[in-house]
Amino acid sequence: MATAAATSASEPEAEPEAGPKAEGEEEEEEEEEEAKAARTRRKVLSRAMAAATCKSIGPEWDRQEEGVSESDGDDEYAMASSAESSPGEYEWEYDEEEEKNQLEIERLEEQLSINVYDYNCHVDLIRLLRLEGELSRVRMARQKMSEIFPLTEELWLEWLHDEINMALDGLDREHVYDLFEKAVKDYICPNIWLEYGQYSVGGIGQKGGLEKVRSVFERALSSVGLHVTKGLAVWEAYREFENAIVEAARLEKVHSLFRRQLAIPLYDMEATFAEYEEWSEDPIPESVIQSYRKALQQLEKYKPYEEALLQAEAPRLAEYQAYIDFEMKIGDPARIQLIFERALVENCLVPDLWIRYSQYLDRQLKVKDLVLSVHSRAVRNCPWTVALWTRYLLAMERHGVDHQVISVTFEKALNAGFIQATDYVEIWQAYLDYLRRRVDFKQDSSKELEELRSTFSRALEHLQQEVEERFNESGDPSCMIMQNWARIEARLCNNMQKARELWDSIMTKGNAKYANMWLEYYNLERAHGDTQHCRKALHRAVQCTSDYPEHVCDVLLTMERTEGTLEDWDIAVQKTETRLARVNEQRMKAAEKEAALAQQEEEKAEQRKKARAEKKALKKKKKTRGGDKRHAEEDDEKEWGDEEEEQPAKRRKVENSTPLTSTVQDGAREAEVAGTPVDADPPSKQKEKAASLKRDIPKVLHDSSKDSVTVFVSNLPYSLAEPDEKLRPLFEACGEVAEIRPIFSNRGDFRGYCYVEFKEEKAALQALELDRKSVEGRPMFVSPCVDKSKNPNFKVFRYSTALEKHKLFISGLPFSCTKEELEDICKAHGTVKDLRLVTNRAGKPKGLAYVEYENESQASQAVLKMDGMTIRENVIKVAISNPPQRKVPEKPEARKAPGGSLVPRQIYGARGKGRTQLSLLPRALQRPSAAASQAENGPGPRPAAATSEATEAPKMSNADFAKLLLRK
Repeated sequence: MATAAATSASEPEAEPEAGPKAEGEEEEEEEEEEAKAARTRRKVLSRAMAAATCKSIGPEWDRQEEGVSESDGDDEYAMASSAESSPGEYEWEYDEEEEKNQLEIERLEEQLSINVYDYNCHVDLIRLLRLEGELSRVRMARQKMSEIFPLTEELWLEWLHDEINMALDGLDREHVYDLFEKAVKDYICPNIWLEYGQYSVGGIGQKGGLEKVRSVFERALSSVGLHVTKGLAVWEAYREFENAIVEAARLEKVHSLFRRQLAIPLYDMEATFAEYEEWSEDPIPESVIQSYRKALQQLEKYKPYEEALLQAEAPRLAEYQAYIDFEMKIGDPARIQLIFERALVENCLVPDLWIRYSQYLDRQLKVKDLVLSVHSRAVRNCPWTVALWTRYLLAMERHGVDHQVISVTFEKALNAGFIQATDYVEIWQAYLDYLRRRVDFKQDSSKELEELRSTFSRALEHLQQEVEERFNESGDPSCMIMQNWARIEARLCNNMQKARELWDSIMTKGNAKYANMWLEYYNLERAHGDTQHCRKALHRAVQCTSDYPEHVCDVLLTMERTEGTLEDWDIAVQKTETRLARVNEQRMKAAEKEAALAQQEEEKAEQRKKARAEKKALKKKKKTRGGDKRHAEEDDEKEWGDEEEEQPAKRRKVENSTPLTSTVQDGAREAEVAGTPVDADPPSKQKEKAASLKRDIPKVLHDSSKDSVTVFVSNLPYSLAEPDEKLRPLFEACGEVAEIRPIFSNRGDFRGYCYVEFKEEKAALQALELDRKSVEGRPMFVSPCVDKSKNPNFKVFRYSTALEKHKLFISGLPFSCTKEELEDICKAHGTVKDLRLVTNRAGKPKGLAYVEYENESQASQAVLKMDGMTIRENVIKVAISNPPQRKVPEKPEARKAPGGSLVPRQIYGARGKGRTQLSLLPRALQRPSAAASQAENGPGPRPAAATSEATEAPKMSNADFAKLLLRK
């Protein structure tokens, strides 16, 4: 037996059976031989333990059925003795291998002394110590690891088998029982419960052994008896045990087990039912049959989820999540708990799963022992997750755990090794909130209040010295902990002097430039201080604030308007005007610098574009050099001459032709001007090319006489496949639709706008209410159909571009943030009237939003509270809505071509010349257009006045410009 081997190893070492030593042999050689013999015995013992562990344990724990006999133990001991008496080549192998293992063991122990949370290091150390036969050391290593980490099913079974093989008396059995109790608390594993029940059967002969076995099996059934695939083994083991007992009440106990099992949906239920029919002498009651059939029906619902788990590969998180959702809908607490435990066996390092499990227990079951046990296991599995520690502290406080225990748990959290500086701020905040709730502020001084103040000081010192040194950041840039301390001192302790000291410290940490910090301090002084300190705080804010100085100035003037004297008012006005003038000057300088940088970038882009064009033209010239060069030059001159002669005709053709024709001709002209040769294809080939670039789409003609019954719909997604089919159901709700006329490009792509014509004018007016309705993620603009040539001042765009103090502009949002999620966050600070997420043409979010509150006060509070908030790891910026002024579009008089005629609309587009379009005229030849500016602000210039300007910069046609470029 392996036990015999262990016993022999624990006895005093016997003398080796070797012959007498040769005379003159030294004592050092004897000691060396003894050390080698001891090492050999440990090797043989460790291999005997490994062999005994690998043997399967039968359902009944009888020593004679363990598969190891006493003679085997004698043989093993004989092997050890023979190895001691006749050292050979194996000694050298053992010696070298042992030296390597000992060095590795020392390295692992040293590494664990540095970082005790190295999981893999613990596992490797236990493996090597077990291999070396260091029984006491491997037991200590396992104990240390189990105190820090929960052990997996494999590690527990290995430990339990080793301890079972070495158990000799009742004390050893109690030690094994304690190990089993620890094992079943780490994870809910059917195999461990089955081993526990089978081992307890071996102690049935002791006092209270029968009750012990039944207690273990009943606990196993309550824990894993509902397991659809593995619960059957526990039920069968319990029934076999009861069948083996000779008692009068045995039959009724077995009957009860069969009936209980058949009422639960388990795999192989049909075989269990057939076994019950064969075993039972009486007919099975009808109630049992009905319960069995009901369980079969339930099993069909569970099979898809169980089969998905069997087919998937570990860790099967998605499959477990679907299974959990299914159980949550049914609402059986025992089954919900079991499926969570099953999922955590394979996904023990997933913090979100622990959070969801603990949240369910906190809100639904609320059983103290169960809740605290799960929270404790959660932080042992994922100690780096601060959310689990904060939930654990709240659960302990909720269930009335002793203050000393909570303090010890908090100290463990500080040493857990979080991965962010903000995590330490969060755990300190949670513990300080707990200490604040313990204080009775009706008393002037108490032990709890002193502990709270000392903990605040310790938190600030810890964040400054240890956290900031480790992460190179404080984790609390807004000094939230100091702000909370100041609020407690001011509001609950009536100690404004301490609060002011704390706020002075906050401002010296780089927060004096933020308006929201000054206004927070101002509000605290307003509520618990005096007017003099309020005025002083606002005066300092006006001088220091750099992000929203206008807001701070408004608050100061508002206070002086309601409470200050004339002298106070004059001082406030002077200070605010001086400060705002300086701010505006700084902003102008910054804008000029930014404009200069933008101009430099634009010039660089233009140079790059010109270089690419020249390179491309050079490549094309090289390709076409195969012909006669002189003939090519004559052709070029002829083309430029033809261009000069045909220029007026082409202009008329541009004005009267379709957009496709004008686009093609303009593209050809630009290519010729840039020096790129144009393929001289015959007209037939040109027509074929043009036909291949466009679809046969009828030209959309608009009847201005039907403007009263027509609406113009724009800002639609370009990806809208069938605009007519998509929009018709929306507008038919307003009235009968006569026609929907979508606008397509030359290539047949939808351009994002259309005309909707109704039968009645009433329906068209009602359709205007669909303005800003979302269509595939984009707000659809619906406006009246107005002829802009007759109504040039008509504006469709409705979003205000002026300062709106009741509306916020939010930037830096995650692209996955939904409107509902953002609205829930904003509702905490006031009544949200409207919220709009900004998207691009494709309907994808830009990370921007506008939020409209009921009044300015709510918007101001929201700015203070939300600016700098973190949403899904994105730090957002919140400000009062004040968009930059839009550029005034050029009037028709300003868009006259050099020749005097109006530039065709196709060249500039619907909104004038775009910002990304570059002028083909070099900057050296550009002159400011005085005529355009005069036409914009007053009557047009007289012809006589324009002659001087004409002499300075003569007007040039396209042909003149082409000649200028070709002149080299």
